[in-house]
Amino acid sequence: MRGMPVLYLMPVAALPVAVLAAVLPVNSYRAQGIEALDCDGPMSVLIFALPALLVYGASTILFYRGRSRRFHLAASLCCLLVFCCVGWNAAAALRESYAAVEACA
Repeated sequence: MRGMPVLYLMPVAALPVAVLAAVLPVNSYRAQGIEALDCDGPMSVLIFALPALLVYGASTILFYRGRSRRFHLAASLCCLLVFCCVGWNAAAALRESYAAVEACA
């Protein structure tokens, strides 16, 4: 495949966004030890999580389809791992935003 080296650059370029999406706390007050609702905390996670989920989900599928070599399978599994980490934090952000809908309105 001729376009495969460019395909490997896309997840590498999106790695800082994925790290931010996986590391940012869903509720910044709770991260500081204060029990309070954070009305804009979940959106700060989702802004970084949605592009990272799109890039790493597509990369997982595209790398798996080119499974003629073991390297494609290893790259696909790495992208799947990043996708799951970011997805876990995004799901937590969505749960937090649903819990705070009435209080923040």
